[in-house]
Amino acid sequence: MLEIKNLETSIENKKILKGINLKIMPNEIHAIMGPNGSGKSTLASVLAGKKEYEITKGEIKFLGKDLNELSIDERAKMGIFLSFQYPIEIPGISTINFLKTAINEIRKYKKIKELDSLEFMKLVESKKKIIDINEELINRSLNEGFSGGEKKKNEIFQMAMLNPILSILDETDSGLDIDALKMISKGINKIKNKENSMIIITHYQRILNYIKPDFVHILNNGKITKSGDRKLAIEIEKNGYNQYKN
Repeated sequence: MLEIKNLETSIENKKILKGINLKIMPNEIHAIMGPNGSGKSTLASVLAGKKEYEITKGEIKFLGKDLNELSIDERAKMGIFLSFQYPIEIPGISTINFLKTAINEIRKYKKIKELDSLEFMKLVESKKKIIDINEELINRSLNEGFSGGEKKKNEIFQMAMLNPILSILDETDSGLDIDALKMISKGINKIKNKENSMIIITHYQRILNYIKPDFVHILNNGKITKSGDRKLAIEIEKNGYNQYKN
């Protein structure tokens, strides 16, 4: 599904990623952990297509295509979804209208018949059950006046609606209390299936108590310095990242 080979990136002539190699197959969950400034969010931004980052070396293939040749909207239409660490507010555009437009743009790209209003609302009702989001939130302007937990819940609702092939969750657990974390994790687990995959970016292993990764990677100073299974995340929780400096 996704293959990253010797990826190096920089921003304003400062090198951030220094040779990332990663392969993700369908039906896999990969957790990427690391200290602040290690390059985790940079990797997420590069995969999503943020133009501030320059790829200076290496390649990224998604479904066999060169990701660097695709625009941000093409990546989204192909099935890449980024859940933001800090979701922004967009006054004047309701979540429901935003999602209807996005879904039908994806369907047009894939040459599938667009959903009419009745079909769309049936989809909304089915996906609302995944994350238990209420009607008021999805009819309000996108994230406007939402609490931190409500913004994260809305992100997962969007993920359920858009049904991406590859979801990149950038510190979705940030700022959540334990009850909100459990609810968000439950929704993510319901969305996971044999055809899709996820990258979970986090500082802490607590979200991995509820979402079981197939692989855990330690990103430190722009490089993956160690890979393993969930036991690696538990080890990091006990002993920190210093032992995996590059």
